[in-house]
Amino acid sequence: MSLTAGVVAVQGDVEEHAAAIERAAAARGREVAVREIRESGLVPDCDLLAMPGGESTTISRLLHGEGIAPEIRAHVAAGKPLLATCAGLIVASSDANDDRVEELGLVDVAVERNAFGRQKDSFEAPLSVDGLADDEPYPAVFIRAPAIDDVGDGNAEVLASWDGRPVAVRDGPVVGTAFHPELTPDSRIHGLAFFENDTASAAALETAE
Repeated sequence: MSLTAGVVAVQGDVEEHAAAIERAAAARGREVAVREIRESGLVPDCDLLAMPGGESTTISRLLHGEGIAPEIRAHVAAGKPLLATCAGLIVASSDANDDRVEELGLVDVAVERNAFGRQKDSFEAPLSVDGLADDEPYPAVFIRAPAIDDVGDGNAEVLASWDGRPVAVRDGPVVGTAFHPELTPDSRIHGLAFFENDTASAAALETAE
């Protein structure tokens, strides 16, 4: 049974996310068709959704301007998986600490932009991530990465931390990362977000039937 995966393509590493989704699906014997989301009307047909990084204020403006934002909220409300990375996590958060960002409120966390430095301070770090298929450290790539300042009182669960600060979280069907999992051949984060959450996977499969 084939799943439809959408990659929000207003900014960011769209092709890299698409390739990572395909690798994660293939590793689990799943069929997936990936489509790019640049306008409203496409998200409702998606079983899985990825929201890449970029510039959070621009992403926020385009999502709301194009009418995609309410569709993403409805996608998550239906229990279908969303992976939000770097600036995507900022936009998905409940508090971006930036008045220029109209948050989607999908992840009950407050974030700090550029918490680990600017572009020149980019680095790779071996992370221990709860829920991965094996115990091997995940090679996380941090580029102008945010950090999670505060986890709310809801269902948000910290999956990984670096330098004492949370950098990956799950809140219901949403997985958010401060790093860029699409920039490594290791597709375990995409697998964790889309195929290893029983509730989210069940919702996606139900809509695909």
